[in-house]
Amino acid sequence: MKVKGILIPIGGNEDKGIEISEIYHLEFILDGILSRVVKESGGTNASIIIIPTASSIPAEVGENYLAAFSKLGCTNLHVMDIREREQSDDPANLELMKKADCVMFSGGDQSNITKKIGGTKLHKIMSEKYTNEPFVIAGTSAGAMCMSKEMITGGGIKEAFTKGATRMGEGMSFIPELIIDSHFIRRGRFGRLAEAVAKFPKIIGIGLAEDTGLIIKGNKFEVIGSGMVIVFNARKAKHNNRKVIKEGDAMSLTNLKTHILANGDRFNIEKKSILVSPLSADLV
Repeated sequence: MKVKGILIPIGGNEDKGIEISEIYHLEFILDGILSRVVKESGGTNASIIIIPTASSIPAEVGENYLAAFSKLGCTNLHVMDIREREQSDDPANLELMKKADCVMFSGGDQSNITKKIGGTKLHKIMSEKYTNEPFVIAGTSAGAMCMSKEMITGGGIKEAFTKGATRMGEGMSFIPELIIDSHFIRRGRFGRLAEAVAKFPKIIGIGLAEDTGLIIKGNKFEVIGSGMVIVFNARKAKHNNRKVIKEGDAMSLTNLKTHILANGDRFNIEKKSILVSPLSADLV
């Protein structure tokens, strides 16, 4: 069955302040991408739920998103501040989600999302709405990474490609065909996404730069924002030594098919084919 919903994973945004405290380094996104979230959700009258569960300062992050969406003209906004797993089965939250047009996950720690929401009644409602309705699930940084089934939970070494450096866990499984990483360019995450696809070679790896995202509809996506999207396809890798080496040893991976995409470029997840803008408006 074809999925009717829309996923919008976003790579995060560069820090805006000079302070070290997290409140000055909110994982936030610029108006251009946020405007697209509103558009895909049905416009300024859409019911949008903000879930700051990934963040260690959820109250501040929730207020930040309320201000940003309000600036764009949205009026039907709700913050679902889930701090305990039991809240994901709360009848009031479930009813609110049933009526929503969009849910927006903040940045922070993606494992907080899966621990407090994954496998709950709230998760089930989101999954069903995403499958059966034009429901938008958006997320920045951790909120983007949690969308996959095989989810990167942390780790990685900028200068090395070693077995075991990348930690994996179970995500929200909205799109099992992809593994998503964020802040990909600025934080040097080539190695950790490469290990992820070496471990799961049938899954496409997506590295999102900051202020960059995807509009995923069905089995196709379009790149939005100002930065790069790196696509790793290890399905036809000719040499992948991950299974035969010890933890901590250097890995090698040959014939890793790699694409660098920019705003307007499109990718067919099923066919693994690319259409580079502006050659045509249709995917091959």
